[in-house]
Amino acid sequence: MSILVCGSVAYDSIMVFQDRFKNHILPEQIHILNVSFLVPDLRREFGGCAGNIAYSLKLLGSDPLIMATVGEDAGPYRYRLEKLGLRQDHIREVPGTFTAQAFITTDLDDNQITAFHPGAMFHSHLNDVREAIGVRLGIVSPDGRDGMLRHARGFAEAGVPFVFDPGQALPILGSEELLECLQLARYCTVNDYEARLMCEKTGRSERELAAMVEGFVVTLGAEGSRIHCGGEVLGVPAAKPDAIVDPTGCGDAYRAGLLHGLASGWDMLRAGRLAAVMGAIKIAYRGGQNHAPTREDIAARYRRAFGEEAW
Repeated sequence: MSILVCGSVAYDSIMVFQDRFKNHILPEQIHILNVSFLVPDLRREFGGCAGNIAYSLKLLGSDPLIMATVGEDAGPYRYRLEKLGLRQDHIREVPGTFTAQAFITTDLDDNQITAFHPGAMFHSHLNDVREAIGVRLGIVSPDGRDGMLRHARGFAEAGVPFVFDPGQALPILGSEELLECLQLARYCTVNDYEARLMCEKTGRSERELAAMVEGFVVTLGAEGSRIHCGGEVLGVPAAKPDAIVDPTGCGDAYRAGLLHGLASGWDMLRAGRLAAVMGAIKIAYRGGQNHAPTREDIAARYRRAFGEEAW
């Protein structure tokens, strides 16, 4: 029985500008903005929410299925997935498109200018979760709008419980669409900013939204997370990281821990603790898929953080 991870597969091109944007952008001339930044530092990472979540699930010992759409340039990503032992049964290549790509330029003040090309991600509705066999749990993470809605409805029709993870897709989902996905889902995960935005868009309080699902998880960065479950609000402290290097993909690692725990029959509190450990491990590495702890390493980190055995 597998966890079906629906969402984006993307390349991230991350560049560092060894200066500050504010020194090169003239506010009084912004109506004719034409700037060029020399970026000697560049790295290309494998990313996307589905790719990142599946990567960490594999580290935990799960055998996840990725459901995503990619472009004609997906060869290097497919090769990586093959090397990692991640199945590609439900990764669809869309002819005439590029795989989704983010181009991120960061300055010395950690300000970022990002351009995101969705490419094949806009065709995610071509996939159908009902075609996946032997799925015990799913997640609908940021993807093309039509694809997210189709996946949520497909999981519900198939009777497969799933986590609704709107994330960066919140701006493209309307109030009624958000409420529909919550009604269909068993769990929901958002960060604190996304929780506030969700409340504003739907006109509902966090507690009202949480009452629509079995578990409603709000991550709070270094402050840990709060989990609405069974009419209670449970607090999960953050696990201590070895270093704080790059937050990119921490939310995805957190979700992998949560999914693995829930698929293993754990309660929400215990699953949230494993999620916290996975987020803490990831933040010490650049990119969303460069941490590589063994299951024994993860268990040891869990034991140190929460004083109990993970498995």
